[in-house]
Amino acid sequence: MDAAGSQVADECAQYAGQYQNGFVTTRGGNLLCSKIIHLITNNQVKSQVSKVLQECERRMYKSVAFPAIGTGQAGQSSAKVADEMLDAVVEFARQKSVQHLQTIKIVIFQTNMLTDFYESMKKREDPDSSTMELWFSMFKSFFEGRNQSSEKKKFMILEKKVDLVTFQICGESQEKVDITESWIKHLILKEQFENTLSDEAIESFDETQIAILEDLQRKNQVTIQLLNKLSPPQIKISGISRDVCSVSLIVQGMIQQIKSTEEEQSKAELLHNLVEWRYPRSNHSFVAFDKLTNMQLERAKMSKKLHLNVIIKNKNYKVDLNTLKATDDQGKTISLQRVIKDEGKL
Repeated sequence: MDAAGSQVADECAQYAGQYQNGFVTTRGGNLLCSKIIHLITNNQVKSQVSKVLQECERRMYKSVAFPAIGTGQAGQSSAKVADEMLDAVVEFARQKSVQHLQTIKIVIFQTNMLTDFYESMKKREDPDSSTMELWFSMFKSFFEGRNQSSEKKKFMILEKKVDLVTFQICGESQEKVDITESWIKHLILKEQFENTLSDEAIESFDETQIAILEDLQRKNQVTIQLLNKLSPPQIKISGISRDVCSVSLIVQGMIQQIKSTEEEQSKAELLHNLVEWRYPRSNHSFVAFDKLTNMQLERAKMSKKLHLNVIIKNKNYKVDLNTLKATDDQGKTISLQRVIKDEGKL
């Protein structure tokens, strides 16, 4: 109140006894804000925070800053206050009707309270929540807002939209603020992990694989960078350790699938130069199967299988590998050809 000035104190005295919903709103006075919402002391922290957030939305305010309510003269524990304040913020953020309030700040003066707020945030980790998708990024925005590297690298960071909350640190000196900042950063980074996957197959990632990466990033607490200009190309996955590990296994499976597919295509190409399976057209001429189906037919023939199901002109056919006859679901039968190219005969 001293920092706000006598004008604000006079307004509070004027409105004394006239408050509604447990608070009084005055001008900002000497503080760097347009309005101050003065709460009437009670132990219902969550209810108070919720009411203030709703009032800010109703008045179309863009931002609001809270202290750690109730931890001063009211004597409430910082752990309890952290839980109640963050519960209120989460519930408010999930409301689809919110249109105006964009920034919610919680200002913490006491260093020992930071752990309680941090632990409270960790309890709310929810990989399926779009509203609170990545709690760590809330801290990250504070630390990484400084000293951005000017070096431009050729890579793509998949889009990840995150709702941010900024925690501001106030202290008696810049040195104490820096020490606290370093401590928080260390607390965050010790749970962070980064894994880099390098493989030539990454260069073959198309829109399908990119969509899968975006979905993995959206559902997990990770950031994925696709460094496809490097040699060999790389995928860098960073975030919370457990999610980095699980996502890395999935991406490794994607890479292996591409390599297996490319290997199969190479084998199919080689086999097609030796043996060609054909099916008849309507004009009684024959056309070659695609190379993968060609390889499946030849492999089935060589392994002495009796039948193989294939698709011809969008219809299902069952091929008799001894007679080279193919029958569709309606019982219609066609004759296939198997041409051995190096011998030039059937």
